[in-house]
Amino acid sequence: MEHNLLITVSGPPGSGASSTSRELAETLGVQRVDGGEVFRELAAEREMSLTQFSAKADEDPEIDRLIDRRLQRVAEVWGASNKGFVLESRLAGWLAGNRADMRIWLDAPEEIRVDRTADREEMESEMRVREVQEIGRFERAYGVDVTDTSFYDLSLNTARWSRESIVEIIMNAIREYEHEHDEGAFTNAITLPDPEGETELGPSA
Repeated sequence: MEHNLLITVSGPPGSGASSTSRELAETLGVQRVDGGEVFRELAAEREMSLTQFSAKADEDPEIDRLIDRRLQRVAEVWGASNKGFVLESRLAGWLAGNRADMRIWLDAPEEIRVDRTADREEMESEMRVREVQEIGRFERAYGVDVTDTSFYDLSLNTARWSRESIVEIIMNAIREYEHEHDEGAFTNAITLPDPEGETELGPSA
């Protein structure tokens, strides 16, 4: 399916945002970038291992802002390319701003998300603490309430359908989207300092 839409996928841990965005990109035949790839790119630029960079991120809150700025830069590069693309991160819908053609929020009841992440190193209590910390960090850094999902074009409870069905629901929305009938998306954006550097995660990657 050919298209030139920039689609963002966001959601809390255990919502299925990563796996859904990956399958969506494969179905569309487009590239995808997530926050983890940006993290790896920044670590490589600093000639640090992922373990070293993770330790630095724990000590220095500026690392999170570097990641956010680089994600925004990725959105800018792809938005200007007029090529289809999927961007996935907790803040993707905010960071892409009005460059995003379709913004998707995925969620699930907390007990379901906890069960889905049971095989990860992070404990249930740690996941809850991290979510609260992220809400506070985004509010302090950008004045953003990440619990506000009102500007997303699609908001889906991934506990209600299989991942394949979730992808098909999104695909149906994409198939039915007609630019000439679009009367306007909700507007939103995060204002950051200059986007962090150039990125190798653009269309030529």
